[in-house]
Amino acid sequence: MTHAPTEPGTGSGSRHEPADTPADTPAGPPPRRRRRVARWIAGCAVVLITATGATGYWLYSELDSNIKGVDLDRAIGDDRPPKLPTSGQNLLVLGSDSRAGANAALGTGHVSGARSDTALVVHIPEGRTRAVAVSIPRDTLVTRPECTGRDGTKLAGAKRVMFNSVYSLAGPACVVKTVEQLSGVRMDHFVEIDFAGFKGLVDAIGGVPVTVGQDIHDTSSGLDITAGTHRLNGTQALQFVRTRHGIGDGSDLGRIGLQQKFLTALLTEIKHQDLLGSPAKAYTIADELTASLTTDSRLASLTKLAEFGRSVNGIDPAGMETIMLPVRYDTQDPNRVVAAQPQADRLWRALRTDGTIPASARKSPARGGRTP
Repeated sequence: MTHAPTEPGTGSGSRHEPADTPADTPAGPPPRRRRRVARWIAGCAVVLITATGATGYWLYSELDSNIKGVDLDRAIGDDRPPKLPTSGQNLLVLGSDSRAGANAALGTGHVSGARSDTALVVHIPEGRTRAVAVSIPRDTLVTRPECTGRDGTKLAGAKRVMFNSVYSLAGPACVVKTVEQLSGVRMDHFVEIDFAGFKGLVDAIGGVPVTVGQDIHDTSSGLDITAGTHRLNGTQALQFVRTRHGIGDGSDLGRIGLQQKFLTALLTEIKHQDLLGSPAKAYTIADELTASLTTDSRLASLTKLAEFGRSVNGIDPAGMETIMLPVRYDTQDPNRVVAAQPQADRLWRALRTDGTIPASARKSPARGGRTP
């Protein structure tokens, strides 16, 4: 069997590879598919504003300066899909595993550079009372458009590259451009959080309880837990969302299920805690979050984040869901996946038109096995 070439910077994620490229931020649900992704984004913005109001303007300035911004219009140019015909919004959420700075001590294995191992296209339809988040598996083979590389030089377009390699070679703006080319859906905003921010957030709220139905022992991620409920600290949470060996088919598709399970648990824990009633704790969380946050330039301030948070505050968590981009195993390399047709086209068409996602667009031939 012929294996497709893998570009520099691509992570592992196959069903049979021994090495593991860690994932970072989680993505959404347990067995049922109701999610609170946009609610979480809105809640984070509210926490940020509350913390700054309670601790003074100088703290506000400190937190505000933490946030890094990327000018997507300048980086990508005019060759972009049209905006939605309605007042709906599309947001690309990335979880990055950069090993620089505070992230250096959080890695496992010998991995260099940075990757985006978690990617969610969050679609918020007109009215902003519901939302859907589409997970793009990192092992998906895609066509990368021409971009500017991280070193500032022009990076030629290429076919059949792993999705998570795009971030490593060319950064977040090129990931946005790749997703827009893949889907035909314009991204209005982009948000990225790295390892350190994720770990710090979990530790700041005192850990997150997660229930699993089977023992999980993954020497690659370091996760070693028995069936039952465990309160995971930041380090354990990272291990949990990176784990793929020993679950499902051992691929990234099984990992997505764990990420979805953890996100639901995280949102539930945040909801149960009185964060807004504790300014000191709210500030600690805000500081952890903003220090590891990169957004598009139109969201790169506390004020702008708060405005966006208020605009989606009416989303009913019961009306939220997360699904996976329909994929199938690649015929040339069964350790990789490609978008499954016509399911993927139907999914993207629904998002482009702010329409209802048909049931046929939710079925993925490659499912990755059962989530514990």
